[in-house]
Parts: sequence; C-alpha cells; structure tokens
Amino acid sequence: MRTPKRIQPLVDEGLVDEVLRQLMSGKEADVYVVRCGSEIRCAKVYKEAAKRSFKKAVQYQEGRKERNSRRQRAIEKGSKFGRKQQEETWQNAEVDALFRLARAGVRVPKPYICLDGVLLMELVTDDDGQVAPRLGEVTMSAEQAREDHAIVMHYVMLMLCAGLIHGDLSEFNVLVDEYGPVIIDLPQAVDASANNNARAMLTRDIQNITDYYAQFAPDLQNNRYAKEMWSLYEEGELTPETELTGHFEEVEKSADVDSVMAEIKAALAEEQQRQERLRESDNPDV
Repeated sequence: MRTPKRIQPLVDEGLVDEVLRQLMSGKEADVYVVRCGSEIRCAKVYKEAAKRSFKKAVQYQEGRKERNSRRQRAIEKGSKFGRKQQEETWQNAEVDALFRLARAGVRVPKPYICLDGVLLMELVTDDDGQVAPRLGEVTMSAEQAREDHAIVMHYVMLMLCAGLIHGDLSEFNVLVDEYGPVIIDLPQAVDASANNNARAMLTRDIQNITDYYAQFAPDLQNNRYAKEMWSLYEEGELTPETELTGHFEEVEKSADVDSVMAEIKAALAEEQQRQERLRESDNPDV
C-alpha cells in the first residue's frame, strides 16, 4: 500500500522498508503492519490532539512531570511550544511505560523506537502467525477464564509495583497469543502515586477485565483484587512476589468522638493563646 505521510520519515531513516496494510484505526492512533527487513512489526501513528477522541485526557496526565523545567513551564502556560511538548510527552508516555513494564515482568509488545509521533513495536501474533486477536474476540472455558484472569491480575499488580496503572484496561486492550494475555495501549498510563484518580482507575481496570472473564466463570465476580492491591500498595507492602488472594476484609472502626473533640478543644485553646500573644505584642504597655 501507499506509505502514509507520517510513516515516511521512518522509511527515509531505513527503519521501515514497506507498509503492508492498516491494522486498525483507534481513538488516539492508527496502526499499520510494516516490514522491517525480514521482520514484520507494527507502526502506531498517534493522532494529533485536535483529532484525538480520547476522553478526559487531562485526568490521565495529572502527575506527569517533564524532566526539563523549561518544557514543564511551557506546558503549564499552554503556549504553542508547550502544546507541542505536551503532545510529545503523551506519545513518549507509552514508550516509557512499555520499557518499564517489560522490565517489571508484564507481557507487553516490545517497543523499538518512537520517531515524530510514530511508535515502532513488536507485532503480537497467534500460533499461525496471524495478528493475535483481542480478548473481546476470544471465547474460553470457565477453567481457562479463571487461569487467564489470574494472569492479568498478576500483571496489574506488577504494573502497580512499577508505579503505573493502565487507566483504560478492558477486553479491547488485551491481546491473546499462544502464550496467553498481552497488555497493549498504554499512552494514558497513570502515575499511581501522583494522580488523584489512581485508585478509581485501578478499580475500574480490574472491574472491566473481571466482567469479561466472568461471562465464562461467573464466580470471578466475587473477587476483591482492587481493594486488596490498593490496601497493600498504600501500606508499602505490595511487592512483585506478593501472592494475591482476591479477598479483602475491611476493618470497620467506630469513631472516637471524645478524642476528636479533645483535639478540637486543644486546637481552639492554642489559637486563643496565639491571639492573646499577638495582642500583647501590639500593645506592649498594657
């Protein structure tokens, strides 16, 4: 097929030899199957901000900081240069996340390079060499659903240990090859420690995936992985070696009203004393 304009720089650099076909067109990017020497890979062409339909992008970008202070100030000011830098930050977020998660043990497509808003990465295929199907296109037995659900929960946990939350995880963002689930689409990956929406996004990610697998194994709906993971994460006890149970017991504590009132009274007394000292300093002869 004719080489898309955005992929031409990769052809000029000798990174891509031929564009074979378009694989899909999504809300934030178009993906093409390309030939690089003897290997078949995919090229993800990110859409410009004005053409993206990804909702609530600001929510996902909260907590992301540009290492270069000048660029960060430009992003905060919203200047033309700042908007360009914000676009690069958005695009590079997926590359960074892919490398980070691969090191953490999460199965993700192997990234090669991101040039001018085009990410060149591994093409995940099935055992016949065809493009691997999305999870939403796969049916399975109850036993297989439980096994694969546990694998994805382990990946979600490893992501959280690495400080990231997918933020848009569902049956449409997981591929299934001969070895099992592969997590994809990470430009909106959330910083778990710096984003105020992190817990809600983790909960939604887990619920979305669970809802799909529960079609084949309804008992999966009884799990409480989100609360278990987040509780361990907040307490600093979540590690890659943690064995998740899917259970979580919430400890309900009755409010200690007397202690609260005592603290309020102490604070009021301290403020009253402070005000008296101020009045005395303003009227030294009194």
